[in-house]
Amino acid sequence: MNEKTLKFWVDSSDYDLETMEAMFETERLLYVGFMAHQSIEKILKGFYVKLYKEIPPFTHNLILLAEKNQLKNELSEDQIELLSLLNPLNIEARYPKYKDDLLKSLSKDKCLEIISKTKNLQKWVKSKLEIV
Repeated sequence: MNEKTLKFWVDSSDYDLETMEAMFETERLLYVGFMAHQSIEKILKGFYVKLYKEIPPFTHNLILLAEKNQLKNELSEDQIELLSLLNPLNIEARYPKYKDDLLKSLSKDKCLEIISKTKNLQKWVKSKLEIV
């Protein structure tokens, strides 16, 4: 794995972070959580590439990615709670069975909290990559 691969994951994470904010601006709150998950998943996969110089695991489980990256013990309780909150949003946002319940749980205030915490966590992981 090389810098080009790492750049792909970091750039993809940044793009998804911007998309998350665009979804909030257009009041597509269901996709705020989905894109937050995507952004964190991609930055964690980038960290994995940097750490192990190999393809990251084929998983959407953010807790598992943090564990594999040896970051879980460095995460604050608030960051772990965010990963736990975001974990199901990747799948549930995709399936009609879950969408209504999920949408009810994502108020504008909740989405603003998700946005803020996601941006902070992504920035923290980037700082561990020495990319700020």
